[in-house]
Amino acid sequence: MLLYITLGTNDLERARRFYEAVMPTIGLTLEGADETEFGFGRTGDLRTRFWVTKPFDGNPATIGNGSMVALEAESRAAVDAFYHAALAHGGTDEGAPGLRPYHAHFYACYIRDPDGNKLSAVCERAE
Repeated sequence: MLLYITLGTNDLERARRFYEAVMPTIGLTLEGADETEFGFGRTGDLRTRFWVTKPFDGNPATIGNGSMVALEAESRAAVDAFYHAALAHGGTDEGAPGLRPYHAHFYACYIRDPDGNKLSAVCERAE
């Protein structure tokens, strides 16, 4: 359904340090980078699916009220690792890992990256 996601940043180097520490916890690797953006994907996928960029219009990046990117995690341990890596690298807590009421196996955490973008890591498997 989705082709890719793009999030804005005002500090590309800080954002890259954050995401390079966090994304491998859910199986995503750095697949592309230049002086204005970087992107993560799954090894072997034909496309880079998650991009962080300086806004193309030159204005400051801002966050969307009510916007969030939910990323699939293969296990509850990966959700936990994502959450702890995010907090250790400049992210902020928006909801510790745990089961949520959406269905019996919806295990998720919620964080904000250093720019304030809201992210979730979610495992929907019974463990």
